[in-house]
Amino acid sequence: MKKTWNRIIVKVGSNVLSRKDGTLDVTRMSAIVDQIAELRQAGLEVILVSSGAVASGRSEIHPTKKLDSVEQRQLFSAVGQAKLMGRYYQLFGDHDITVGQVLTTKEDFATRRLYLNQKSCMNVMLANGVIPIVNENDTISVTELMFTDNDELSGLIATMMDAQALIILSNIDGIYDGNPSDPAAKVIREIGPSDDLSCYIQSSKSNFGRGGMLTKTRIARKVADEGIEVLIANGKRENILTNLYLHPEETLCTRFTPSDAPISGVKKWIAHSEDFAKGEVHVNHDAATRLTSEEAVSLLMVGITSIEGDFEKDDIVRIIDEQGNLIGVGRANYNAKDARSQIGKHGGKPMVHYDFLYIEN
Repeated sequence: MKKTWNRIIVKVGSNVLSRKDGTLDVTRMSAIVDQIAELRQAGLEVILVSSGAVASGRSEIHPTKKLDSVEQRQLFSAVGQAKLMGRYYQLFGDHDITVGQVLTTKEDFATRRLYLNQKSCMNVMLANGVIPIVNENDTISVTELMFTDNDELSGLIATMMDAQALIILSNIDGIYDGNPSDPAAKVIREIGPSDDLSCYIQSSKSNFGRGGMLTKTRIARKVADEGIEVLIANGKRENILTNLYLHPEETLCTRFTPSDAPISGVKKWIAHSEDFAKGEVHVNHDAATRLTSEEAVSLLMVGITSIEGDFEKDDIVRIIDEQGNLIGVGRANYNAKDARSQIGKHGGKPMVHYDFLYIEN
């Protein structure tokens, strides 16, 4: 029985679009475009998050002097992004589908205004039959400004655009219960919120990408917790996208079960804003217990023990328990100076209101 999706995010990894020598695999790229075109014909809205710019540029230019890793990525992506989009434009054009490029950086998700600007842009594209093709702007994203990889970016796009599903295409069939190279290892077909995967996930990174299965799993769990179905599958398998849509039960992949408790758009943004936090709010045991319970509670000043950092009202802050563990993130109701003057006091407005608070699971 086919899925009941309306809007999906398809993330295609570097290892799917790269040959063994690191150059772009145009044949595989063409096959994925054909499948997306078929999904579009079935009535689905698709946003494509595509790696491959560096691989595309690598075959076009040969540096005259030795470059460090950042310089290589900037050079190859600057040349390769144009070539990659040209390929996509041509391949989708063969199906009479128009595509548009969206280049973004991590900082473009740092404020609510920039976040909503991106959402509006992609909504306009979709409303006019244009497929957004999203990638990190590698020419200007360096070190701390970089996404972990496009898995992280695709998770942000999925939550921002209220998608029903995020499909992450890798070069293996999903999450295995052992080393994927072991013939006895099997793909875990379904993963729930409480399933412990620590003994299965390897921390090794992919050959041509910056991430690995550890990153994919972390992002998949967070996105699924926000009510979006996440599928990790092998992008090199024939018709993988159409099979996931039309024959989901028979198609090999790992599915992360989506939460049935939806959260607001603001909370979705806050959930992915930890990296943009301007300060830390440390809370006592009682406050931590209440915040992590099933109750809908705000963070009150009486439960705060200390405040670190210099932040303004409405900035994102991390919430830390007595053991130093991150328990959540939220939007501050005070600036740092005023918040310090209210530590431990009863009454008054909360430090973080429940509507602008995201608690980590």
